[in-house]
Amino acid sequence: MVYLFLADGFEIIEALAPVDMLRRAKLCVKTVGVTGKLVTSSCGVAVEADIEASDFSYDNVEAIILPGGSDGVINLEKNSFVQSVIDRAMDEDALICAICAAPSILGNKGLLKNIKATSYPSYMKYLDGAELSDEFVIRDGRFITARGAGVSVEFGLEIVKALAGEEEAERIGKAIQCK
Repeated sequence: MVYLFLADGFEIIEALAPVDMLRRAKLCVKTVGVTGKLVTSSCGVAVEADIEASDFSYDNVEAIILPGGSDGVINLEKNSFVQSVIDRAMDEDALICAICAAPSILGNKGLLKNIKATSYPSYMKYLDGAELSDEFVIRDGRFITARGAGVSVEFGLEIVKALAGEEEAERIGKAIQCK
């Protein structure tokens, strides 16, 4: 199971484009509302999460995804539930994915030391100990990081590639006229 965490202020394309790519690959993905079932994006669009934090179970977690949006990232980072899920993902070797400002959460936890990573340019300073890169989407081991909204589809396809294989990611990319 893949879980994408939504907090008020999240960047809508950074959250929903990866969900779309994963569902096209027929991967099980659920959005988790950490600030409630109805979560408001940075542009004011309300999205109903599949589940709330209280309904979350850490059974069979393959990957977690943290979308950006500066207010959303603040709300994710200060949430003890999200912090505990990140810790558990680390303990259980799950794939950990973050885009735009969200890699800063991982950097602030010291998880990116010696990991090639990227983020929105003004958040690179928070990627403590990472090998900083200007690439748009990077996978280094169990971490996938990406620069921002403009590469949300590629970010989603990289997650598909990690979980379902390169052939499936290429199939979806071609089907949506992306690659």
